[in-house]
Amino acid sequence: MAHGAKHDYHIINPSPWPLVSSAFVTLMFVGLVIWLKGLFGLEKGTWYVFAIGFVGILYSMFGWWRDVIKESKGGDHTPVVQLGLRYGMIMFIASEVMFFVAWFWIFFEMALFGSHRASEASAIEEVRTAWSNWPPHGVELVSAWHLPLLNTLILLLSGTTVTWAHHALQVGNRKDAKLGLLLTVILGAIFTGVQAYEYHHIIEHHLFFNEEAANSGLYGSSFFMATGFHGFHVLIGTIFLAVCLLRLMGGDFTPKKHFGFEAAAWYWHFVDVVWLFLFAFIYVVFGVAH
Repeated sequence: MAHGAKHDYHIINPSPWPLVSSAFVTLMFVGLVIWLKGLFGLEKGTWYVFAIGFVGILYSMFGWWRDVIKESKGGDHTPVVQLGLRYGMIMFIASEVMFFVAWFWIFFEMALFGSHRASEASAIEEVRTAWSNWPPHGVELVSAWHLPLLNTLILLLSGTTVTWAHHALQVGNRKDAKLGLLLTVILGAIFTGVQAYEYHHIIEHHLFFNEEAANSGLYGSSFFMATGFHGFHVLIGTIFLAVCLLRLMGGDFTPKKHFGFEAAAWYWHFVDVVWLFLFAFIYVVFGVAH
C-alpha cells in the first residue's frame, strides 16, 4: 500500500485477490456442472467441488474488501481514487440495469409478439397455443395486491430509512445513522422472508405449473428469474448494509469520508427502483391483461 499518498495518482502494492477470486469463480462453475451433469469421471450430484469454489469466493470477498478498508484508513484513497471508486460503482449499477432489462424484455416480447414467436419457435401445436396468449392460459397469477404490494411498501420504507441514515451520518449524527441503518437491514430481511413465502405458495399450489399450463413453462421460468434475481440482489444489499452497520458501530465512517456506506445506499436505491418496475409490469400490468 502507498500509506498516506502525498499525490493523487499512486500505485498500491500488487493484490492477489483478482487472480484468487477468478480461480475460485471458475472452480465454482465447473463444480456446478459436475453437480448437475457430471464431469471428469465424477458422478452427477457430486457437490463438494462447487462448495469449495463457493467458500473460496466468500474468502476472496472478505480478504479483498478488508484490504480496501485498510487502504482507506491508511490514507490511500485520495480524491482521484475516490472518484474512480464512484465511477466504478456507477458502471456496476448500469451493468445491473441492463441485466434486468433482459428479463423485462422477454415479458414485453411475449406480450407483443408471442403468437408470432411461437409459430417460428415450435412445431408443437400445444406450445404454439400456450404461447399465443401472455400470460399463457392455465397460469394462475399471483395477486399484485397482497404479498407483492406488501413487499413494495417494505422496500419504499427501507428507501426512506437508508436515506435518513445517510443524511444523519453526513451531519455527524451517528446515533440516528445507526438506527436508520438497522431499520433498513431489518426491512431487507423481512422482504426476503415475504418473497420466500410467496414462492412457497406458488410452488405448493402449482400456480404456474399444472396440467392446463403444461406447455407454458416460459412464463414461470422468466417470472422466477426476474423476481428471484431481484430477491438475490436484495439479499446482497442487506448484507452490504449490515457490514456498513458493523463498521459504523466500530467507529468507521465520518461525515466527509464514508463512500462504503454511500455505495451501499446507491445499490439499495437501485434495488428499490427495479422492484417498482417489476411490481408495475410483471404483477400489475400483465395481471390486468390476463
